[in-house]
Amino acid sequence: MLLIYENETGYSPDFDLMKTAEEVAFYILEKEECPFEAEISLTVTDNDGIHDVNREFRNVDAPTDVLSFPVFEFDSPADFGKYTDHPELITDYDYDTEMVMLGDILISKDRVISQAEEYGHSEKREFAFLVAHSVLHLLGYDHMSEEEAKQMESKQKAYLDELGITRE
Repeated sequence: MLLIYENETGYSPDFDLMKTAEEVAFYILEKEECPFEAEISLTVTDNDGIHDVNREFRNVDAPTDVLSFPVFEFDSPADFGKYTDHPELITDYDYDTEMVMLGDILISKDRVISQAEEYGHSEKREFAFLVAHSVLHLLGYDHMSEEEAKQMESKQKAYLDELGITRE
């Protein structure tokens, strides 16, 4: 897996942002049996930056904690079958790196800080949670229905618990 990482803010918490993001993303891709060498783009921004993107791409005039922009359209979450059976459907393949782009993630460092405080856990836990949440979105998971939300929440918690990144 390749994580293309950019920190637009200079945010420098007491943990390594890139290392944490790579650990969480790689673990989830492995557990979800992603059959490709995958590439994910992660940008850490602030509330103003994520607000601009949210307004431009989702017509929501407000900041949010995280945005995910998946490349793949799944028939069901993490079901790569149609792409392994029909590789010509893969639209974002880098022939130089032999990697498949799964999508982009944008995280607000301001929300990482405020939500960690609000929920009473570390900034590392909050950041890891947002990465896990986004990677699952890139794999086709959603939380539009109660059933989908329960499935996604269960996976997020299980994966972070297995990595030892728990609410402290």
